[in-house]
Amino acid sequence: MNMSHFRRTTALLAAAGLAAAGLLATQASAAPINPTTLSATAITSTLSKDATIPGTAWETDPSGRIIVSYDSTVTGAKLAQLTGVTKQFGDRVTLQKMSGKLTKFIAGGDAIYGGQYRCSLGFNVRSGSTYYFLTAGHCGNIASSWYSNSSKTTLLGTTYGSSFPGNDYAIVKYSASYTNHAGTVDLYNGTSQDITSAGNASVGQAVKRSGSTTGVHSGTVQAVNATVNYAEGTVTGLIKTNVCAEGGDSGGALFAGSVALGLTSGGSGNCSSGGTTYFQPVTEALSRYGVSVY
Repeated sequence: MNMSHFRRTTALLAAAGLAAAGLLATQASAAPINPTTLSATAITSTLSKDATIPGTAWETDPSGRIIVSYDSTVTGAKLAQLTGVTKQFGDRVTLQKMSGKLTKFIAGGDAIYGGQYRCSLGFNVRSGSTYYFLTAGHCGNIASSWYSNSSKTTLLGTTYGSSFPGNDYAIVKYSASYTNHAGTVDLYNGTSQDITSAGNASVGQAVKRSGSTTGVHSGTVQAVNATVNYAEGTVTGLIKTNVCAEGGDSGGALFAGSVALGLTSGGSGNCSSGGTTYFQPVTEALSRYGVSVY
């Protein structure tokens, strides 16, 4: 037998066997992504797997476009990773730089005190004749007891449940010795807003936020079901707004008139230059603990 013919035949048979066994790559397996055919859910799922970088956040706008925001800490290799993941989706994804650093709004000061930190009370709630208040989960995680003053002489109550990251809500059961728990939100001008129901925020809705550091500020809802990647972990399903907030405002109330909407989670910027703030939807916390506003 001609030896060159034998070698060619042997090589062809070997290649055929490898292809049949699935061990040779084919051109069909390298088909590029067509971003126009992907759902927003598929794109955000990829972001969740490949771009969960602290200092980033994303949401889907009504047109199906995904807005990916990043703060001042996302530079160098982290920015290259974020850009590399998002560019494969073309104009389906828009990158935006935030002002300042994305962080939880927790600080030392007055309002509700737990451990070495200060947060803000969100909404008073109840189940039957048992009273509680809601605040942020990252606040609930840091302390078992909460006080109304920095010297910690007036006990408000003890943490009954907390969820962070993933969610950002906590519930504190009032001490039997503390009975001043009206179903209102402080407007920091000598008046208060009565809260009679809870609802879900909608894009474009006019809202207000109340917090112990910066008082009351107004703005609008920019997105719902937003994802935020804090250094401590990822929180999903948040309300994005252009209402400002600062350290110590964590847990404070987001509301529209007499309707409770959310609990202050975190964001970037401040109330001097403006910023972006994210909120945990209050309806999820109410459902989780079987309580209601009043």
